[in-house]
Amino acid sequence: MSRPKIRDDLALVKGYHSPQVEVDVRLNTNESPEPPPAEFNIALRERLDSINWHRYPDRAALELRESIAEVESAAAGQALDADQVFAANGSNEVLQSVCLAYGGAARSVATFEPTYALHSHIAKVTGAEVISAPRDANFNLDLDAANELITFWKPSITFLCSPNNPTGGVETAETIETVLDLVESVGGILVVDEAYGQFAAHSALELVSEDRSLLVSRTFSKTWSAAALRLGYLIGPRWAVSDLFRVVLPYHLDAFKQAAGKVALDFHHEMEARVAFLVEERGRVAAALDDLPVDQWPSGSNFILFRPRTMPGDELWDRLLESGVLVRNCASWPGLTDCLRITLGTRAENDRFLASLRDVLG
Repeated sequence: MSRPKIRDDLALVKGYHSPQVEVDVRLNTNESPEPPPAEFNIALRERLDSINWHRYPDRAALELRESIAEVESAAAGQALDADQVFAANGSNEVLQSVCLAYGGAARSVATFEPTYALHSHIAKVTGAEVISAPRDANFNLDLDAANELITFWKPSITFLCSPNNPTGGVETAETIETVLDLVESVGGILVVDEAYGQFAAHSALELVSEDRSLLVSRTFSKTWSAAALRLGYLIGPRWAVSDLFRVVLPYHLDAFKQAAGKVALDFHHEMEARVAFLVEERGRVAAALDDLPVDQWPSGSNFILFRPRTMPGDELWDRLLESGVLVRNCASWPGLTDCLRITLGTRAENDRFLASLRDVLG
């Protein structure tokens, strides 16, 4: 039997995977360490009773999008509405929809490495050419390199991740505006991935307007304690949201997901409290790392990137795993040899990580 062959341009592309290992302390995928409040489950059960399961869901997910707009208006510093919101199955489907609408064959997508691996992966899978420029030695965006890359290649889509995954750095408002000006000068669109935006001091949402080619994506997986829900969204100009609805599959958001997302948003004060706790823990863990033989990078997110000075990162990862603590091995990212990333967990989990790290490093 002659089997079909995968597209030539995907033959060497590997899928994106994070190890799923049963351990005492799992701090490798940047999830929230705490579930939603118990009241969330009660409210969701009540809402499910009103779903007509024999009918298709609201194709436009209008009620959910209205609630997202209402909640995010505070971070944006302006009144948003549903027509500025696009929701999908996790922020990865949001990014995929952007690539389907504005990328594809004979177009290019720009990234600045190291950064979130799905930006380049999704762009490649959807047929675009990926072009990249390295960040500087401290993993900050090199504006001269960005200028050269965007001016020469004229990418249709440019991705910025802020806070950047896996390094944790937050782009300044001035940097984002500079890159946005460059992107618009070549007729492209800028996507600022704010999957961890609530942990940072400022947001690119403040720059969203009808006359700017800017999209800001966010997710329920981190701050909303809803990684199992697989729900994400972006906020941008109405014309761009309209474009994205051209490429998304009909009824792509099921009724359960819409209901759960709407209920989660009703608990935004609890979300803010979780964020405040993790920011406090971020400072505590960073201070403890300062007393150990590791190098770390400033983070505006719910994780910290660090590199051991006294042993290879692979060995440290194995030793931590043996002690029941799973962190992310980031050695495969460009420029991150021997680097590990720890997701901030509960206070007890963070203490367990620090104790194991001290023990391994002597």
